[in-house]
Order: sequence, then structure tokens, then C-alpha cells
Amino acid sequence: MNEKRSLVERLKTYSKKDVIFTSHAKIRAVQRGLNLEEVKENIVNPKRLAFAARQKSRKPGEEKYDCYFVYSNTMCHRYVLIINRKIIICTAIKINRRWQNMVEKYARV
Repeated sequence: MNEKRSLVERLKTYSKKDVIFTSHAKIRAVQRGLNLEEVKENIVNPKRLAFAARQKSRKPGEEKYDCYFVYSNTMCHRYVLIINRKIIICTAIKINRRWQNMVEKYARV
């Protein structure tokens, strides 16, 4: 189920200093050619957020989301976020192919 609206409202309450990258996410973002400041900007200003699905979190009091931020029909960024008092980015992926089918399959499950 798409939880975009609730996540957008939630993300707008945070600032860039509240966004934290895990060491894995930093390494992978650099390897995949993602600009870390652009990722932070997408999080705190979620105008490009097209789809967000809640995932099961490991700890109580946390919320985990799989998010797709759209740039065009063939370009998007996928972030896995954990929200508690801060926003923790677990991973960041650049997708350079048609992302709509991936989201539709995800939404059906």
C-alpha cells in the first residue's frame, strides 16, 4: 500500500541535520554515483516522492519505509529509510530503467 501522503507530512518535519547515513549507505551511494546532499534534499523536501511502502522494522518505536523518488520515466532513486527521532538511510540505489513496473509489482504484494 502506498503510504506516500503520511510519509511526506512526516518528512517535512525534519531538517538536513536530522538525516543520517549508515556507513553502508554512504559507501554504496558513492559507488552508485549518488550525491549525498541531493539525497538529503530529497528526504527533507519530498516533492519527488512517488511511492512509499512501509516495511517491518526490527525494533519497536521505529518505522521503516521503502521509497522511490522520481526524476523521469527511466530514472529514479530508491531509499530505504528508518524513522525514529532521526531519519536513518539504510541504503540508496540509483535506478536507470523503467521503475513503474517495479513499483506496481511491489504495491500488489
